[in-house]
Amino acid sequence: MKKNIYKIICAVMLFAIVQPACKKGFEEMNTNPNNSPTSLPEQLLAPALVNVLTANMLQSRRYNNELMQVTVDESDSEGKVFRYDIKNTWGDYTWNNWYLQLTNLKDIYNIAGQPLTANKGYQGISLICQAWIYSMLTDTYGDVPYSQSNMGNSGNFQPAFDKQKDIYQGIFKQLEEANTLLNGAANVLGSSDPVYNGNTSLWRKFGNSLYLRLLLRISGKAEVSASCIAKIKEIVDTNAGNYPIMASNTESAVLRWTGTGYLTSPFIGGVREQDWRAPAIASFFLDNLTKWADPRLYKGSWSIQAYNGSYVGVPSGYAIGNQPIKKAYFLSNVQGTNTSAKSLISEPLMGNIMNYPELQFILAEAAAKGWISTPAKTYYDKGVVSAINFWLPDLVVPTDYQTTADIVWDDTAPLDTKMEQIHVQKYYTIFWTDFEQWFEYRRTGHPILPKGPGLVNGGVMPARITYPVYVQSSNPTNYKAAVASQGADVQSTQVWWQKP
Repeated sequence: MKKNIYKIICAVMLFAIVQPACKKGFEEMNTNPNNSPTSLPEQLLAPALVNVLTANMLQSRRYNNELMQVTVDESDSEGKVFRYDIKNTWGDYTWNNWYLQLTNLKDIYNIAGQPLTANKGYQGISLICQAWIYSMLTDTYGDVPYSQSNMGNSGNFQPAFDKQKDIYQGIFKQLEEANTLLNGAANVLGSSDPVYNGNTSLWRKFGNSLYLRLLLRISGKAEVSASCIAKIKEIVDTNAGNYPIMASNTESAVLRWTGTGYLTSPFIGGVREQDWRAPAIASFFLDNLTKWADPRLYKGSWSIQAYNGSYVGVPSGYAIGNQPIKKAYFLSNVQGTNTSAKSLISEPLMGNIMNYPELQFILAEAAAKGWISTPAKTYYDKGVVSAINFWLPDLVVPTDYQTTADIVWDDTAPLDTKMEQIHVQKYYTIFWTDFEQWFEYRRTGHPILPKGPGLVNGGVMPARITYPVYVQSSNPTNYKAAVASQGADVQSTQVWWQKP
């Protein structure tokens, strides 16, 4: 944890002397050839992206994976996430990291909008990244500072909390502006962009794909449903030429951890090998994969240690006093029975922001609900195959895979059955992608997760993470106003898009 906090501090020390751990890889970025007192966008983008992904990956491991039955950190002690026993300090780390990097991203937008440093490419990229981070903030906590956030330089250290509905409308405006800015924008400096190597057209496709993710997220709210559906149809059907979206796995938004310099995975050095191996893999996660004979399991792409040749998981939410024997876990290296595996600790694809298969399942849901014209089966089939090839790009998925796995699309099934079919596949597609599994479960109730007898909170999935404790004392007036508007600052208070 100390290392990761240090990385964050280093990312904002723009011209200070830095230690080798932070300096490696960032030295050229943080050197201004023009001796300007203001940092340039190309100096700020990569550190911001690296630090956001660092926070996302570490916290997804400890929080999302436990809630969503990917892993089980077995113990009968208090504060075990897999039992829905959430400490009130869980919100600090992501809150601090996300808001810190928003400052850098806002600086990119402002600097790139000035006459001497004008650059529509960096402005558009900044807006997409801001929209992405704000969406994670509001989907995690509910009402959060948005319109007044990151204004410390202007003397505003106690920002108001915006309602989630208003935050989403602001995010949509940011994504619209980004789509306009990036239309024909010149590429940015490749070395400044560890996601798309400076390709602004790919950033534009990601921004519009993210737009679809977020439109779908709030589409269940009656007051905005019609406008969301209309926008989804516009992006996909009636005005697709003006809203390009990701068209293949190669266009997925992924910060690939190459293992060189600053692009070294935060898991390397950030998580001890024995700690990496400690959590058991949950039964739910393994049972579907084994039932389907899923190549992602058997080809070693997820680096899972089997038990006597079989993949056997631990039931999540087991009762206190009945701790099962751990029989499967994520490998910390290539040793073990699964010799074809490479550890996820150093896997480049773990820097996933949003991938093409997720987009296909978003479109499959929209089609299943009758919102867009292409049949849901088309998107579903593409999603199943591309999700496997995302991890195993050289594998030719057998044409009868869905039949043998018993996951063939049934267009005559009830909508809820279709939703389960889509979302159980999507669950694996958004594997280890910040808190997306948790967000989607809260939105849809899918996939259906087994409920163990040891769950607290009445067996109800937490609806949010509570605000950092220090916010109560550092911003008391606005904190109290947010609680009065949204509801008690507890994990059971539903956010706006969850509420009926």
